Amino acid sequence: MKNLLLICFLLVGANTFAQVYDSDKINPRAIDMYERAVVKLRDGEIREAIPMLKKAFEMDNKYADAILSLAGAYGELKDYQSAITHYEQGRQMDTSYFRYYYLPYSINLAGLGKFDQALDAINRFLTIPQLNERSTKSGQYRKRNYEFGVNYAKKKNTPSYVFAPRNLGDSVNSPRSEYYPSITINDSMFVFTRRGEGFREDFYESTIQPDKTYSRAKLIQGDINLEPSKGAINISQDGEWLLFAGYNFPGGLGDFDLYTSYYTPTGWSDAVNMGRAINSDFWDSSPSLSPDKKALYFSSNRPGGYGGKDLYVSYRQPNGRWSQAANMGPNINTPGDELAPFIHADNATLYFTSDGLPGYGNSDIYLCRKGPDNSWSIPENLGYPINTIESEGSLFVAADGKTAFYSSDRSDSRGALDLYTFELREDVRPARTLFVQGKVFDKKTGKGIPSTVELVDNSNQQSVTKVQTDETGNYFMTLPVGKDYTFSVNRKGYLFFSELYPLSNRAADSTYKKDIPLMAVELNASVILKNILFETNSARLQNISLVELNRLLQLMEENPTVKVQINGHTDNVGKPADNLALSTSRAKSVVDYLTSKGVDPKRLSFKGLGATKPIADNKTEEGRAQNRRTEFVIIGNS
Repeated sequence: MKNLLLICFLLVGANTFAQVYDSDKINPRAIDMYERAVVKLRDGEIREAIPMLKKAFEMDNKYADAILSLAGAYGELKDYQSAITHYEQGRQMDTSYFRYYYLPYSINLAGLGKFDQALDAINRFLTIPQLNERSTKSGQYRKRNYEFGVNYAKKKNTPSYVFAPRNLGDSVNSPRSEYYPSITINDSMFVFTRRGEGFREDFYESTIQPDKTYSRAKLIQGDINLEPSKGAINISQDGEWLLFAGYNFPGGLGDFDLYTSYYTPTGWSDAVNMGRAINSDFWDSSPSLSPDKKALYFSSNRPGGYGGKDLYVSYRQPNGRWSQAANMGPNINTPGDELAPFIHADNATLYFTSDGLPGYGNSDIYLCRKGPDNSWSIPENLGYPINTIESEGSLFVAADGKTAFYSSDRSDSRGALDLYTFELREDVRPARTLFVQGKVFDKKTGKGIPSTVELVDNSNQQSVTKVQTDETGNYFMTLPVGKDYTFSVNRKGYLFFSELYPLSNRAADSTYKKDIPLMAVELNASVILKNILFETNSARLQNISLVELNRLLQLMEENPTVKVQINGHTDNVGKPADNLALSTSRAKSVVDYLTSKGVDPKRLSFKGLGATKPIADNKTEEGRAQNRRTEFVIIGNS
C-alpha cells in the first residue's frame, strides 16, 4: 500500500477535524454500514469494503465520510480515476470539510500524471492554518514531486509517446510475484525470479518463441534452486553464465552474496561464490554483467558508501579474477538507496533505481550513459508514465534498444507483481545492439585458436569491446548499431583478421555468424587488407584505414624478422597504365605509413598490379569493389 498512514487519516478524518456537516443527522443504518466497512479497511480487505461504503452512501447521500473513504479505498487499489471522481463528489458536498483531503486527492491526480492539478491541490492543502508537522512535511514532500513532474513534462514534451505495458501472460506469470527479468541477446532464453512460500524465492526460465510468445516457465534445473533464500538473477548475454544473489549458500561470506553458475552440456553447474573482491560481510545483490563479461555492476549496503545501498562495479582481469569492487561515486549514488543496476548490451547505457534522486516519489528508474572517456553522465529520470508515484522496480531492455521488461502490480496482474513488456520512449533508449559469434581456427588444421577479438569505433579509433575466445576458439561479441566498426582478431604467431561493419547508414541483420580462419606467420602467407581505403582516384589514405594499418604495424612489431610486400590492385575501369600507376602509388602509401612509424624500410617492398589479378567479376559494382584491394604477402622470415 502506498501509505498506511493515509488510510488511517481517511478513517479518522471525521473525528479529527472540525466538521461542517452534522454527523448526528446521518442515518444510523448508514453509520453502522460505514463502521463495518472501516473494520474491513483496517484488516486490509479493501475490495470487500468498497460495496459496503457504497451502500452506506446510498443510505444517506449526505454522508461525506462514506464518499471520501470510498475515494481513499479506490486510491489504495490504484484506481486513480475512480478515486478522483469520488473525491470531487465529496468536495462538492462540503468544500470546507474537504480541505483536509486535498493531500490524498493530489496523490491520485499525480497517479494519473496530472501533475499541474496535483500541484494546485497540494498548495491548497499547505495553506491550511496550523497543520501539524507530519502533515506539513508530507505536503512539502509531495509538492517537490509534483513540481518535478510539471518541469519534466515541459522539458521533454513527448505527447506522441504511448505507454502500453503488455502482461507476459499465464506462461510466465502466476498468482505469486515475478520480478528481475533477464534475457539473452538473441532473445532465446528468459529468466526471472518468482516468490514462493514465506521468504522462498526460485529462479525460472522460459523460451521466447519466434512469434514472441513464451513457453511455459519452469524451474531452472540444478542446485541453484535448492536453497530457499535467493534474489536477483541475471543471465549473461551469450546465455553461458547465471549470476544471482543468494543467502546461506556454501562458501557464503556474510549476508546475501553474489554467485555464478556456468552452463555445461549436462546443465547448470553448482553455484560459485564470486569471492572477497566482490562480496562483503554485508548485503550484496542485484548483479548485472556487461555483454563482454568484463564488468559486474551490483548494489551493496557495505560501509563507506554514500547512502543505504550504493552501486558498485568490479572488472574481470586478464587472468579471470575480479578486481576489488569500487563504489560508482556521488554522481550516481545518493544518501538514499540505489538498486537494480542493468547494463545494456550496448555496454554504454546503465539503468538503475533510486529513491535519493529528484523524481515522482518513492523510487524511480534512471539512466546514465558512458562517455568516450568511460565516465558516466549525470543520471536522467525516465519520466512519467514509466516512472510513477509508486516504487518502480528493475528494468531490462532487449538488444533492439526499444523493447523493455519490468515488474508491476497493474490491474491485469495475475496476482501481486507480474512481468510486463512495453516500448521504451525513444529519447531514453540505448543503442540497438546485434551480436557476432563464431569460431577462430587455424586455416590449415581447422583447430580452434584462443584469440583476442576486438571491436573498434571507426569514428575515433577507440576500442568499444575486446573479448577473449574460449579455449576452443569460440567467441561472442555485441555489436551496437548506428556506427561503423572494424572487427579484428589477433593471435601472436598468426596473421591478423580485420573486417569492416558499416552499420551507420543501413539496416543490419539481427545476427552475424562469422567463423574466422587465421593463417600462421610463414612464407607466402597473405591477407587482403579489406579496410585500407583511399580517396577516389587518389593514393591518399582515408582515416578509417588507420585501424587496419595499426594492426599491420603491430604484426610487424611482434614479428621483427618478417619481410612483407604490399600489393595494390584496381578494377578494370580506366586505362591500364593509369590503373597500374594508381595501384603502385597506393601500395607505396601503405609502406610510407609503416616506415613513418618506425618499421625498417628494408623489411618492406611494394608493387602495383593494376587490374591484372581480379578476384571477382568486374561487370558488377560489387565485384569491382572486391577487386579494388590492398594485400600484404610475407616474402621473407629470417
